[in-house]
Amino acid sequence: MISRIDLRGSASAPGSPEAGVDRDLLPRAELDVEAALEKVRPICEDVHHRGTAALIDYAHRFDGVTLDRIRVPAEAIARALEELDPAVRAALEESIRRARIVHREQRRTDKTVQVVPGGTVTERWVPVQRVGLYVPGGRSVYPSSVIMNVVPAQEAGVGSMAVSSPPQAGFGGLPHPTILAACALLGVDEVYAAGGAQAVAMFAYGTEECRPVNMVTGPGNIWVAAAKRLLKGRIGIDAEAGPTEIAILADATADPVHVAADLISQAEHDPLAASVLVTDSEDLANAVEKELETQVAMTRHVEDRIVPALSGRQSGIVLVDSVDHGLAVVDAYGAEHLEIQTADAAAVAARVQNAGAIFVGPYAPVSLGDYAAGSNHVLPTGGCACHSSGLSVQSFLRGIHVVDYTREALAEVAGHVVTLAEAEDLPAHGAAVKARFDWKVPDGK
Repeated sequence: MISRIDLRGSASAPGSPEAGVDRDLLPRAELDVEAALEKVRPICEDVHHRGTAALIDYAHRFDGVTLDRIRVPAEAIARALEELDPAVRAALEESIRRARIVHREQRRTDKTVQVVPGGTVTERWVPVQRVGLYVPGGRSVYPSSVIMNVVPAQEAGVGSMAVSSPPQAGFGGLPHPTILAACALLGVDEVYAAGGAQAVAMFAYGTEECRPVNMVTGPGNIWVAAAKRLLKGRIGIDAEAGPTEIAILADATADPVHVAADLISQAEHDPLAASVLVTDSEDLANAVEKELETQVAMTRHVEDRIVPALSGRQSGIVLVDSVDHGLAVVDAYGAEHLEIQTADAAAVAARVQNAGAIFVGPYAPVSLGDYAAGSNHVLPTGGCACHSSGLSVQSFLRGIHVVDYTREALAEVAGHVVTLAEAEDLPAHGAAVKARFDWKVPDGK
């Protein structure tokens, strides 16, 4: 069901003369966003030129629904909350509460630094004015993604936000009612029934119903990722999210029942989902393989998601020489979700350099982070954790430097400014300083 890659005794082991992990040896899903660009380009251009009419046409073509408008009526949002299962409502409210606790502490405060007497630089943190938040549909329903997008935007102080999620034929062309209910709980009343590249284009260009936004965030399929890449620059984006990933670094102390369950939990998202175990214990690897057979047989979504995901090239068991070797491997992999199930897991986790989120020990499964840890589950995929972070309050803030100098403070450094301007052959830069004084700027001052 799941392949093995044996890196034991390889040059990737720490201490080897040519230590370093070849990322191409590790499991990874194929995701050709570049090829998808040419398919989403005409869709985005069509939305740009025809607006709502194009969105209605694509809803019929891709989602099998007939719409006369894209914006979800306020009464439909209110009704979704009224009809929500009380247990689901309680769970969503608790998820929101915990997410607010964490994200509220991420707020940034303005800081003023006095460089010299009379000369200050202040860094102001200003929220993005308007954002579009994408919530996937399709195989599953993701009200948790509403929370993970909306809460950090609200805590950052974003003044205007809109949510878009694919229309569902089973719900009269509206997004799934649980998504609408989550929007209602968060006080978001601007919701659109649009999915895929066309939703990103709607946010970027605006339509008769939807004003353009400054930034688009949220996970989605390859078409969403391609549209984000295409329109980046016109809009800011959080990331080009690919298929979900879990990597588990485990040793002989790990419980194979837990490890197998966690691998399956991510595999049920999508046939391209990646489930990777990195271990120095062949006994654990064998036990996990047996558990996978047992547990997969008892769950849902087996043939359409779980088995294709676990048996695909993106998943596998990677055998390593030691936990140190395993650390090098998971750092090279840069997983979206990384579980540490080893002896002294906290100490091992503290040494990880590249991961979207780290889950420490046997009682912090990825599922906890998906719903109720308080952390954010919109995370970098495809190895992007080596340079990118997950969604946070910071994602929706811009740092602006405010420079405030008196005449005396400028005079004190004017000579250096003029010198550097001349060194870069930009004499007008220096002249702009000289013009402010009726005396010659002393050399070297």
